[in-house]
Amino acid sequence: MSNTRDRQLDGLRAIAVTMVLYAHFFATDGSQWGHLGVRLFFVLSGFLITRLLLDARGADRYQPTTALKSFYIRRALRIFPPYFAMLGFIWIVNLEGARGNLMWHALYLSNFWYALQDEWTPWVLCHTWSLSIEEQFYIVWPLVILLAPRHMIERICIAVIACSLAYRFFWPVTGTPSLMRDLLPSASMDALASGALLAAYRARSPSWPQWMRLSWMPFAGAFVILLWLKSTPMTPTLEWATWIGIEVLPLVPLTMLVGCCSAGLGGYLGRLAELPPLTALGRISYGVYLFHPIVLSLVVKAQPWIPVNVSQQGPGRFVVAGAATVMLASISWSVFEKRLNLLKRHFPYAAPRDRSPAASFAHAGNPVEVVHGRRDHPSVIHARANRGDVFQTSDLQ
Repeated sequence: MSNTRDRQLDGLRAIAVTMVLYAHFFATDGSQWGHLGVRLFFVLSGFLITRLLLDARGADRYQPTTALKSFYIRRALRIFPPYFAMLGFIWIVNLEGARGNLMWHALYLSNFWYALQDEWTPWVLCHTWSLSIEEQFYIVWPLVILLAPRHMIERICIAVIACSLAYRFFWPVTGTPSLMRDLLPSASMDALASGALLAAYRARSPSWPQWMRLSWMPFAGAFVILLWLKSTPMTPTLEWATWIGIEVLPLVPLTMLVGCCSAGLGGYLGRLAELPPLTALGRISYGVYLFHPIVLSLVVKAQPWIPVNVSQQGPGRFVVAGAATVMLASISWSVFEKRLNLLKRHFPYAAPRDRSPAASFAHAGNPVEVVHGRRDHPSVIHARANRGDVFQTSDLQ
């Protein structure tokens, strides 16, 4: 059984987190590539979580309460330990004076904190705005996917995207831009819902709508042109139009990229997406994203002992801080996160067929599928196989 599509999605994670590192460690011109990487993460998360929930919903012994409980527990096992370990370290050393507002970040309200302050203080936790939005999404979205009528899910996704786009077009009439414009959940629901719509659509059709096949390249070209224009002087109206375009135009290309990799790209691009260094980086991308500002702060403080310039954006910072971040994330994955992921096998999305002692003894000899360090209960594997599309991508992100 091939897991090509899983390796390629890991490759996409690697590309997304590399764009973030480039923007935060190397670029000196306020690069938009980091934000594009976050948007790619959002599309990936919306797609993977929705596909996972739809798969659970299609299981033979599907029960909403069991699936919801398992989803939240498995999410907590994946996300909380490294996140709160990071917050604990920051609290102990009071890194960049961030101790005073840690409660906002502990409650996954970082995006609201920075929006209300309208400034990136403390900067060492500024990346948690996106993690907060994803967590807010994880709280609500399973209820939608598992409880809403199946034929309504795609319409709900489209409605969410439309509301998010309306939110963007509302902002030009408000005047001066603020962080609230970009950090409230409404600003990111279009990307998350685009991934979710892809999962719902692909569950019934393997082909792309014709309008997407014809439009993705013009959208991508227009996005690149807007990135080039962004550095030139513009009127306030053009600045607003550029902002909206940079946020909206990549949605279709990013969604198609995720869809193509989820189905398994062939040829040179497919082999490139499956390169072992790329997929290895993708598997630890959560840790890389989580730890990279903390590593940056410590590296800058250690500048007197580092022979290259890490105090400013550039190649020295990118190489030193980037390598240290990858090393820390690798250690965290190997000795901490991977072990905790194994506990997910105790929380299958579908209830076992028979809970009797005799059945439990019989299941003890059954093979257990291992995917990216995650074990799955045989009943879940059987349910997936019944759908004709064995789900292999673990909810790593």
